[in-house]
Amino acid sequence: MDDQNKNLILATALSFAVILVWFLLFPPPEADPALEPGTEVSQVEGGTVVPATPSDAAAPDTETGEGAAPAGRRAALADAPRVAISTDRLSGSISLMGGRIDDLKLNDYQTTLDENAEVVTLLSPEGSSDAYYALHGWAAGSGLAPDAVPGVDTMWTLSEGETLGVDSPVTLTWDNGAGQVFTRTISVDDEYMFDITQSVSNNGEAPVNLAPFGMIAQHGLPEDLKSFFILHEGAVSMANGELAEIDWDDIADADVNSTWGRPAVVTEGVTEGWIGFTDHYWQAVLIPEAGETFEQALTYDPRADTYRAFTRQPTRSVAAGESVSTSSKFFAGAKEWETLQDYQSAGVAKFIDSIDWGWFFFLTKPIFWLLHNLNQLIGNMGVAIIGLTLLIKALLFPLAYKSYVSMARMKELQPEMEKLKKEAGDDRQKMQQGMMELYKKNKVNPAAGCLPILLQIPIFFSLYKVIFVTIELRHAPFFGPFQDLSAPDPTSILNLWGLLPYAAPEPGSMLALIFIGILPLLLGISMFLQQKLNPAPTDPTQQMIFAWMPWVFMFMLGGFASGLVVYWIANNTITFTQQYLIMRSQGYKPDLWGNIAGGFKRTPKTTAANADAKPKSGKSKK
Repeated sequence: MDDQNKNLILATALSFAVILVWFLLFPPPEADPALEPGTEVSQVEGGTVVPATPSDAAAPDTETGEGAAPAGRRAALADAPRVAISTDRLSGSISLMGGRIDDLKLNDYQTTLDENAEVVTLLSPEGSSDAYYALHGWAAGSGLAPDAVPGVDTMWTLSEGETLGVDSPVTLTWDNGAGQVFTRTISVDDEYMFDITQSVSNNGEAPVNLAPFGMIAQHGLPEDLKSFFILHEGAVSMANGELAEIDWDDIADADVNSTWGRPAVVTEGVTEGWIGFTDHYWQAVLIPEAGETFEQALTYDPRADTYRAFTRQPTRSVAAGESVSTSSKFFAGAKEWETLQDYQSAGVAKFIDSIDWGWFFFLTKPIFWLLHNLNQLIGNMGVAIIGLTLLIKALLFPLAYKSYVSMARMKELQPEMEKLKKEAGDDRQKMQQGMMELYKKNKVNPAAGCLPILLQIPIFFSLYKVIFVTIELRHAPFFGPFQDLSAPDPTSILNLWGLLPYAAPEPGSMLALIFIGILPLLLGISMFLQQKLNPAPTDPTQQMIFAWMPWVFMFMLGGFASGLVVYWIANNTITFTQQYLIMRSQGYKPDLWGNIAGGFKRTPKTTAANADAKPKSGKSKK
């Protein structure tokens, strides 16, 4: 087997191996039953803030309503008076019971492509099956009883404002009856950021100590958990410039922290950072005021099956007749690149990194930036992907040119290589030395043919990551039936790609993988044509590998995001054109149709039987 074919087989094997790794995604686990949440009140013991132990009423075997199942979302929303949230991008409400932001919908995003589909619900109140909410408050220190600070059962009073909207803040107040009055002012911008200003006035006769905190609670695992290893889901935090991504399992399996009294991941001494929970496209994040040292913590309460993210600021001492206040931010919305970039420019440190850019972040970030701007310019994400492919191929063209020229020279050296093999016989060392001298003399690099393929692997992974992770590809249309480039091809050969009045198999199902759509078919054809620019290798094993390779890839990639398949088709088409033109420039005219026809000719039975007796000239009898 000559070195050129060895390189081709090596590149093919590498491509197969890497794509298989990325293709075998972990199936999502079965959803856990929702359990009653624990008490959210925190206390201060000896100046240290400690979350209170869940009450017995919060245990799984004593659910609300004397053993009844938890109330549904609608019933949970009706359990307490509420203040409406209304902006162009957000709708929902704040519960006056506890002052929680626990009802939030994203007006710009629907759950499916159906015209009448509901908008995405991000936050839900305690008592619903997918409870997920934010709570801000104060933890009691010396001079205050635990029930003298607002808790989850505190009924706040709406003292200013009616509906929370852009330029329309609301103010909640609560008097503990012991001399302290608590005030919470909440405002929201025109995107997804809430500003929370908390203050306490001490009208008593003695000083009091208390510490402000923020908390996000997720009851059980999210119902739409993807569990793909390419995608991070769970907690995400930034502490003094260090990004941390912690999976749900890692929070639950963390060591029990003596301060928190439960599994906890704690980061102390943070002066600039944020922490929260993230999933595929959405996130909720606490952002304390920068410049003041605070603590971040992730905890898991096994009794209530509840994950919590905390920010905990230093204890304040409030003298009699004085007041103190603190401000923080709370982000709840879509992980849009431009929006996160704007918040980062406004002072939220490295907020753009809350998007899971992956190991190849040095490629995924610029690739997404380029794709995003091409889409802004063109107005069609599918065409932008094709434009991105053209730019990438143009960037790699000098290397591709050298590779194709090297391969052409390797073909010219084929007769001399065959001569060396005959002269060396079974002496492999002599044969290798002769070939190295031959390569050196003719300035040929036998590994050059692999370089373009090897460079395509990280680019392919990075683009796959961009298409899979970024929300800008979610429900992004191309044309016709391709209205979501982040989803697999919705067409099928089963109904002749929509020509017959039958529904196509559900995307992602085994039938959809077998009865492929038009994009995977075009992918297979483009790979087949690219392969046929060169005659088939003489070795029967190599012939079989190369004959099956396009069609194996066709089925393997059929279940990938259609945007990625569009990229691969465009890449194959451009590569075919480049290779054809370079081969012509080197004086070689590819016999495309002859090579295709030759692939359908049956090999004579005597060929295999007499293979050892035939001279290895690379030519077959006709």
